[in-house]
Amino acid sequence: MFNVALNLLNITIMSNLLLDIPLMAADDYVGFTFFIGYMAMMGASVFFFFERGTVEGKWKTSLLVSGLITFIAAVHYYYMRDYYMTHGESPTFFRYIDWTLTVPLMCVEFYLLTKAAGAKLSLLWKLIGASVLMLVAGYIGEAFNPEGGSTTHSVVWGVISTVGYVYILYTAWKGEVKELAEKSDNPQVVKGVNIMAWFVLVGWAIYPIGYMCMPGGWLNVGLGWDASNVDLFYNIADAINKIGFGLVVYSVAVSSKKTVSA
Repeated sequence: MFNVALNLLNITIMSNLLLDIPLMAADDYVGFTFFIGYMAMMGASVFFFFERGTVEGKWKTSLLVSGLITFIAAVHYYYMRDYYMTHGESPTFFRYIDWTLTVPLMCVEFYLLTKAAGAKLSLLWKLIGASVLMLVAGYIGEAFNPEGGSTTHSVVWGVISTVGYVYILYTAWKGEVKELAEKSDNPQVVKGVNIMAWFVLVGWAIYPIGYMCMPGGWLNVGLGWDASNVDLFYNIADAINKIGFGLVVYSVAVSSKKTVSA
């Protein structure tokens, strides 16, 4: 009798939990990408953590960082997904927490790839500092914009944020990271840094575009673009950039191992 009552209680609890799950429309592409982003980045984390044991010692930290990037993002996407499904709003606060943790780690990958060529800790801290400046300014510009949108507020903080972005972009394309990659005499490192530089130029470009679609932003005021679908593009860009960075590092590690073996 007790077991029957316990089973009925479990069924009731599960039924209530299922009833509390918000319905998602078949054409809710933003909600769909939150689910896909969560699963894709969690799957990538498992892959990077498992493959870490198959690469040479000097690449293990790089693969660990790659796994941490996608794992942190997956955890945040779990909460962002629920927030979006419950409130139907963009989870700006959670998204910037995620970026504040994962974007500096993506910059760390540049340092780790070029460490063997003489990269110093000063490079690491400059890249992290630039990424933090970019994100903090972006958050202030987006989250603290006055009701209805202020173009002045949006532009001022957008310009400050862009300073950090341009520094990272320059360092990857023409500056210290580029020079160290070429100095490494490792064609796989050179190729990896070049691909990651393209990620920063093209993949990261979606974020300032999304920022300018917010109320008061240039694209919002000038072209009438709104922020209704910004999360859709952010979710796709996050998955491509974070998983892509890790796959580039994995490719460099595996290719370097094959070159040594040959």
